[in-house]
Amino acid sequence: MGRRELKKELLAVLAGKDREALATLLRQHPAQHLLGPLFSALCHPDLMVRGHAALAFAMLVPGMAVNDMEAARIVMRRFLWSLNEESGGIGWGAPEAMAAILGASPALRREYLHLLCSYMRGDGPELFQDGNYLELPMLQRGLLAAVGDLCRDHGAEMRAQGVGDDLRAYLSSPDHQVVGLAIRALGYLGEKGAAGEIAAFLDHPGPVQFFDSGEVREIAVGTLAAASLDLLGSGVQHNEDGRVGR
Repeated sequence: MGRRELKKELLAVLAGKDREALATLLRQHPAQHLLGPLFSALCHPDLMVRGHAALAFAMLVPGMAVNDMEAARIVMRRFLWSLNEESGGIGWGAPEAMAAILGASPALRREYLHLLCSYMRGDGPELFQDGNYLELPMLQRGLLAAVGDLCRDHGAEMRAQGVGDDLRAYLSSPDHQVVGLAIRALGYLGEKGAAGEIAAFLDHPGPVQFFDSGEVREIAVGTLAAASLDLLGSGVQHNEDGRVGR
């Protein structure tokens, strides 16, 4: 199969919902033939395609890390470079793919989790300039959806990274989707101190769209706030539609 045909077939599978078909396709071709089309798929306008491309990276790269850690590091460095201003690119889908890989690989998580978290942080004093804050809201949405997944699946490690304050800062974003995704992550993180701030959004009707567990979901900010408060056990009363109870 030529590369053009492979890319066409891969895009068709990424647009669907059959994860086993995706896994089968990935097993049938060498990783070096798949990486290029997958990087391209991260820029696709369809969120389903982008989300499944991130999952495909999570199916490929952890295995590479077991057999050839340096090859896996090269992939991770390519994501990092794509988010670097000097690259001339924007890095669409890079945070999501990085997080999916890190969620599936303890070895890569140990090396790269702090770098993923750095994209929520600005530079500190001169001796602590380790922040790589992403300013574009569209990138922030992908980053926060991905961070939320890691908070759900690897909460202890995310708490060790101290991301609670980073996430709370996004509650003041003018982009309601960024706010909603930060609320979702805070709930999974167990950030009880944010309960009062989250409760302020229980009446917010703005829709939030994100890829989650193989599905594209659209949920109101207020509904995400209610769900997070439930996870936090805040004691804030609310109705099923997310409004504060009277």
